[in-house]
Amino acid sequence: MIFETPAELAGALANSGHDRARLLGLDLGEKTIGLGLSDESRTIASPFDVIKRAKFTQDAETLEKIIDAQKIGGVVLGLPVNMDGTEGPRCQSTRQFARNLLARPEIGPDMPVLFWDERLSTAAVERMMVDEMDLTRKRRGEVVDKLAAVWILQGVLDAMRPRP
Repeated sequence: MIFETPAELAGALANSGHDRARLLGLDLGEKTIGLGLSDESRTIASPFDVIKRAKFTQDAETLEKIIDAQKIGGVVLGLPVNMDGTEGPRCQSTRQFARNLLARPEIGPDMPVLFWDERLSTAAVERMMVDEMDLTRKRRGEVVDKLAAVWILQGVLDAMRPRP
């Protein structure tokens, strides 16, 4: 099931009995997939891993193992919207990736999926790594994808949190 808002995702998780299920954040790149993982209370996103892209089937099999092992209740995909708000070929590719993932029997059509606007997520993470973490260029290259996935996932977790 593909949802458009964090509120819809939260409702689907609550209605399916997955109140304590973790969320998996994905930053789909051309060469890698950055992974971020929420805690069970869906408060904090943490870096998890980076998958080196291969054919879709191999990528999906790797994700299936992670989804099963980490007891994932939903997936958040960064949607690479253009700066003017339009969707280009990369958005189409991301949406197709989600449809293909949901078509796999091991995941199934009932897995909640949310797209989240990822504009400037990589730029924000890069700036943080330079300004606050003082990481070398080599080290930044090693962690930027999973930190971008964390940035995306944390945005969703914050949006899902009830406001007083």
